[in-house]
Amino acid sequence: MSANYRRIARDGIWDNNVVFAQMIALCPLLAVTGSATNGLGMGLASTAVMICSGLVVSVFRELITPQVRIPIFVLIIATLVTLVDLAMNAWVHDLHKVLGLFIPLIVTNCAILGRAEAFSSKHSPIAAMFDGLMMGLGFTLALVSLGALREILGGGTLFANASLLLGQAFAFLEIELLPDYRGFLLIVLPPGGFLALGFLLAGKRLLDDRLARAAARKATLRKVEPGTAT
Repeated sequence: MSANYRRIARDGIWDNNVVFAQMIALCPLLAVTGSATNGLGMGLASTAVMICSGLVVSVFRELITPQVRIPIFVLIIATLVTLVDLAMNAWVHDLHKVLGLFIPLIVTNCAILGRAEAFSSKHSPIAAMFDGLMMGLGFTLALVSLGALREILGGGTLFANASLLLGQAFAFLEIELLPDYRGFLLIVLPPGGFLALGFLLAGKRLLDDRLARAAARKATLRKVEPGTAT
């Protein structure tokens, strides 16, 4: 099947976003987004699995029979998650300790299995990898956005401890936005995660509605021929 890469990118990052549109993968989203740094780490790990699983499923799609496709997809994803888990334990051990059990639980992320079934098994390897990249970036966007909102309101910082958890290459991300800020405890607790997610979802809905109305007005103006307006 041919792929519309522009459409794939728009779907993955915005229109069909794993969190903001599909409302899945909420367990890791709410559990690890106490800071933007944690969200970025989980997002990058999930994106790596999405890209690699898309590639493997697409390459072997002609060999996988329909009767066993779901167990095979789960086995592929579980293998890749194990490799990512071992790699993070070896190279970003501090982040691995912070994310803990939620790294192996990437296997249960319905978005990864869903894209393997709905897209990767029907498209070429390049298109499948691109779809995995865009879906992963969309998921990372949601993780970082929620983590940043909770971190700023909860502690007045942004990407705190990025150099420690992700490596010195990420030290430039660390920002203290509100010096001497005493923090807002509720927002860093589990109820605060639900509240912050609700505000983000509402904001996206409002923005989508405004963009839709603007597009409708432009379409109406295009239909009006020059010289017909009174």
